[in-house]
Amino acid sequence: MTQGINQSRRNLFSRRKTHVIRPPWSKPEHSFTDNCTRCDKCIDACETKIIKRGAGGFPEIDFSQDECTFCKQCVEVCPEPVFDTSTEGPWPLVANINDTCLTAKGVWCQSCKDACEPRAISFIMAVGQVPKPQIDLAACTACGACVSPCPSDAITLISTE
Repeated sequence: MTQGINQSRRNLFSRRKTHVIRPPWSKPEHSFTDNCTRCDKCIDACETKIIKRGAGGFPEIDFSQDECTFCKQCVEVCPEPVFDTSTEGPWPLVANINDTCLTAKGVWCQSCKDACEPRAISFIMAVGQVPKPQIDLAACTACGACVSPCPSDAITLISTE
């Protein structure tokens, strides 16, 4: 019993959540959480309002309503050393479509393709089946535009690292 309580306390104060997406150009998790003062300036500056206050008060990305435009407002307004714009891209993420996609159930749906501005999502035709989605990982910017329009919550962004 005490082992369970100690584990719960440890989790309560932990800042390490592997499934959290930090704002674009964020430094690695340890560096980010060690330096972020949780001032909410990045949250207030976000033009699409996808940066939310997450666990422990640290900023997290929530693609449930909108996408990232990579405007860099969060980077510019932050007074702390939590961002690194010298990296190759804004973050090491790509879109991933899981088995709950409606096309796996034979339903014709292409809402993700319609929302994808760089056209990284295409649909492959097959005889006797509805077209199946395919992601061009080289073209995917991980902006998250495909996440919210998906009626079955089948799209997530996953790390490429």
